[in-house]
Amino acid sequence: MPDFSIHHNALILVGDGQKALFLRNRGTPQNLDLVVEEILGSPYNPATREQGTDRPGRVMQSVGMARSTVEQTDWHMLEEQKFAGTIAEALYRAAQENVFSELVIVAPPRILGILRQNLHKLVTDRIAGEWPKELTKTPINEIQRLLAA
Repeated sequence: MPDFSIHHNALILVGDGQKALFLRNRGTPQNLDLVVEEILGSPYNPATREQGTDRPGRVMQSVGMARSTVEQTDWHMLEEQKFAGTIAEALYRAAQENVFSELVIVAPPRILGILRQNLHKLVTDRIAGEWPKELTKTPINEIQRLLAA
């Protein structure tokens, strides 16, 4: 459960590697009233096995006849990282325009880490709380209940 309060007019980002919900708390910290302000979506991002066309490469060792395979590129992960960058850019623009003064981020741990690397200081200075949780497929009223708990 989150250990922070979400004040009136705070912006809440609920995101993952393919979808980002920007919610606004129109209520109070004790009685949340989340309203969807914007939804960002990444194009369909199939699994890596469906995106790659080649087998992983092989490398000859410089000494002897040994051969090693090269790890396959994780195209799915690369697309998630790219989308996290898109979210970070959207938050930076919103911070520049003073759209929010308080931000709460709810995202799976891996995406949260990628976001942290991409967020501008103008955005990070406004983060009131983070919750490493996957909630993008959860209905808004359930997100509201979970964040209020």
